[in-house]
Amino acid sequence: MEAARAWGIPRSILLGRPQPGPGEPLWLPEDRWWAMALMEAESGVCGDCGHLLAETTAPESEFAYDAHITKCHGCLAAARRVAAHQEDGGKTEGLKISVFRRET
Repeated sequence: MEAARAWGIPRSILLGRPQPGPGEPLWLPEDRWWAMALMEAESGVCGDCGHLLAETTAPESEFAYDAHITKCHGCLAAARRVAAHQEDGGKTEGLKISVFRRET
């Protein structure tokens, strides 16, 4: 269902249903059910850590979790480039950063 959402198509078409002809519905009732089920499942998940909100927001869970830090060197390169741009007086509004691996 996540792939169908990412591609903007109904689940049934992702799974091989032919494109509907004129007058045929694009979204079948089953497609809508799957889309709504995904929305329901995601509504109970924290958008930041990805864990179930029912568990992470319970008072008894205050010390039940741990975290690890991971450094993405691609993101670090992007952050450094933005900082240099700002130091040179550049504005950040509308910037899009492309990260690429240097050829060695």
